[in-house]
Amino acid sequence: MNTDLYKKAESFIRQFHQEKKLVGVEERLQSIKKEIRWEGSYTHTFPELEYGAKVAWRNSNRCIGRLFWNSLKVFDARDVNTEEGVRERMFDHLDYATNGGRIRSTITIFKPHCGQEQIRIWNHQLVRYAGYEEKGGVKGDPASIEFTRRCQQLGWKGKGTSFDILPLVVQIDEGTPKWFDIPSEKVLEVPLRHPDFDWFQQLGLQWYAVPLISDMRLEIGGIDYTAAPFNGFYMETEIGARNLADESRYNLLPVVAEAMGLDTNRNSSLWRDRALIEMNQAVLFSYQADGVSLVDHHTAAQQFLQFEKKEKVCSREVTGDWTWLIPPLSPASTHIFHSSCVDRMDTPNYTYQTAAYEKNPSEE
Repeated sequence: MNTDLYKKAESFIRQFHQEKKLVGVEERLQSIKKEIRWEGSYTHTFPELEYGAKVAWRNSNRCIGRLFWNSLKVFDARDVNTEEGVRERMFDHLDYATNGGRIRSTITIFKPHCGQEQIRIWNHQLVRYAGYEEKGGVKGDPASIEFTRRCQQLGWKGKGTSFDILPLVVQIDEGTPKWFDIPSEKVLEVPLRHPDFDWFQQLGLQWYAVPLISDMRLEIGGIDYTAAPFNGFYMETEIGARNLADESRYNLLPVVAEAMGLDTNRNSSLWRDRALIEMNQAVLFSYQADGVSLVDHHTAAQQFLQFEKKEKVCSREVTGDWTWLIPPLSPASTHIFHSSCVDRMDTPNYTYQTAAYEKNPSEE
């Protein structure tokens, strides 16, 4: 029997029964032990799967939004065995999560990794913009250059704009990956404008509503789910201070600063800081005006404080990666900057895994 797997299963099942105040833990463990002995693995019940996914969010060191961990909607897609089935479940997920702009935290869990059998979604986020290398620069999102190239090799062709939505790419086991266009009606996007600067809208900027992470592994009780895409909703700095502002991404601070008439020749003019504030102001204004869920970084920090208090009441230690929890804009104005967390990876949890296209068997 795989004793290591059983130990992980036992730890999880006991935690599940203890927190949910359930009886019958010994009987359930005996059943799991027999299943592992005969099958080499075991199958989670839906309540176990649901609880595990929620606690994985609660344990996510880099997430500031964990106050709402217990509200996660869990869809069980372990019966799916085709690329088309994955596509349909992902489109259903996107519809449910988008909810007309009132974003709902959602996860869809596909079958677990077992031997050579697994489902992989190639996308980092289900919805993301393409990046095209051009002479002298990049059109679109530089973070997507490699994935865009892979999609093109599979036969996909984008329009070549700065905001082309990449296709969904699915690979099952060691089969040939398949790509599917994501219908425009499935993707809610927000055109960005500024409450005070009329010229801002002329920049033609936009971003999508649902940040749906698609390439992380969910581990529950020793079982690895290599396809378990999940979403919350954006904090405005993720868009305004990172995606659109980072030099390695859209690098728009110089554009905004020049439009504001700031002196970009001197660091001491603080043009980056001033442009950064207005970029984030535009994101907040636009999402709020369109009725799309978004949280500002000050409110998010206050929510994290409430999460810490609730966990203390439950006698649970809050873990966290401080470098990720502090917002990229005015971090010293939040309590997180002046505190510390134990950076420990508890289980269940979401972990990074090598991009599927980087180890595609057909390319080896």
